[in-house]
Amino acid sequence: MVRHGGGLLVAVAGVGAGVGVHGTPVSSPSQNPAVEVDLDWHAPAQTQLNNLTAVLTTEGVYGFIYNSSDTPDDKYGAYNFCNMPHVRRTEYVVAPSEYELVFVEVLHRHHKRTPYASTSFPIEPYTWDCDGQQLFFYGQTLTSANATAHPATPAYWKGFTSSRNPFHPSGWHGTCQFPQITSPGLADSWQHGADLYEVYHALLNFLPRRDDPHWRDRVAYRVTANPITSQVAGMVINGMWSTTAAVPLLIETAAIDSLEPHYPCPAATKRFDAVRTSQAWKEHLTAAEPLFAKLDAVSGVQRGSSYHDSFDGYFDNLQARMCHQLPLPCRDGNGCITQDMADAVCRFGNWEYSRIYRDDKGTFDASAASFGVWIADLAGHLRTAMDGEREGGLLWFHNVAHDGTLSRLLSVLQVDQMFWPGMGSEVVFELFRKRDGEYFVRVLFGGRVFKSSNPSLGVMDLIPVERLLAYFDGLVGENASLVAGKCGAGGSS
Repeated sequence: MVRHGGGLLVAVAGVGAGVGVHGTPVSSPSQNPAVEVDLDWHAPAQTQLNNLTAVLTTEGVYGFIYNSSDTPDDKYGAYNFCNMPHVRRTEYVVAPSEYELVFVEVLHRHHKRTPYASTSFPIEPYTWDCDGQQLFFYGQTLTSANATAHPATPAYWKGFTSSRNPFHPSGWHGTCQFPQITSPGLADSWQHGADLYEVYHALLNFLPRRDDPHWRDRVAYRVTANPITSQVAGMVINGMWSTTAAVPLLIETAAIDSLEPHYPCPAATKRFDAVRTSQAWKEHLTAAEPLFAKLDAVSGVQRGSSYHDSFDGYFDNLQARMCHQLPLPCRDGNGCITQDMADAVCRFGNWEYSRIYRDDKGTFDASAASFGVWIADLAGHLRTAMDGEREGGLLWFHNVAHDGTLSRLLSVLQVDQMFWPGMGSEVVFELFRKRDGEYFVRVLFGGRVFKSSNPSLGVMDLIPVERLLAYFDGLVGENASLVAGKCGAGGSS
């Protein structure tokens, strides 16, 4: 990846000029009605990532990394699906001295994991074991609620299969849960936390010292109902604070969770589904038929399977092997999945994510609707920080979520170049107060300044916070007042 105008851009050759659809700026119902922002969708840049001809004819995957968490220091910032670049001291650009950092919110995809059970092949050639780690599942009464409470034993799951069990699972087999964060993924999670603390405490003196008895009152961590986000959060927190004492993880009821997100939004679902029945989608599946046939011969996947509706299944299965240096699968008499085939899967996967979240105009509203509650929460956190509640209040709000979470945020912010958000992908919102009392926000993606295709946002390097709030309010309403309508049968999605 290369820095250009402060933005994080994929270092691939362009294949044509981007076409922007510039609408008339409209006033947003923000706290400052004088702020005008453009709420229209604007097309992303045209690159090899979202050009089907390039997907079909390119060799490799644009120089991206899919086989290691390690990125050489001289190449840090390059797309590494196994461990995406994030804020760290070596690359961090300190804001000018007249800007004081007052609040930070992080949205962070979990780190690398096993595949999901649903993306296993019917015929898996080897086991995947996770004997080198422990997944803890136990409950404990707080002594503050019950003075006679007994402590719990830290009980963890240890996978096994009874030798007497006549039934054998299809697909993945071994001692792992599918999914779970792997040992290397846990190590990446810890390092991510350590790097953040190195920047925001050691470099900026913003976060409290680790021995400050009140640091827990200044930070918050939020996860989804999927256990893998909690597995990552525990390591991130230790990397930041060097503590093994209990720290709460905020979690919303799964059925209405706005972080994953899971709240009902039928209009958005309908719009996203429409992408997968569009002519462009059908054309890419037709172009992929020879590749599907080769993959099926080795994997045992049957023609007509859901694996052929998109590359999500093949991508999840293969990238997990590559990121953990496991061999690509072979099948007696049917050959092996080659690296060239796996590379093609990755190219198709990036094309699909760009098509779903950025290239199709309709999914901009769908992302705003389905992720609007979290956007409104972020706006609320920024407003609280500006309302003078910083003293003794939150400095840091950290969310650990999924690729679908990051993708919706990138869609709402109209990232200039969209790709599949890899493991550990990170977007950081930094709120600054200038000496004259005005507030500004800087948005970092992969540790570098975010570049949006929307002209009201542009290069998001210390832009007036009221502009960002007006944009959010115009899309989802202050306090998410527009979201229910956008999600309903009569919604704009």
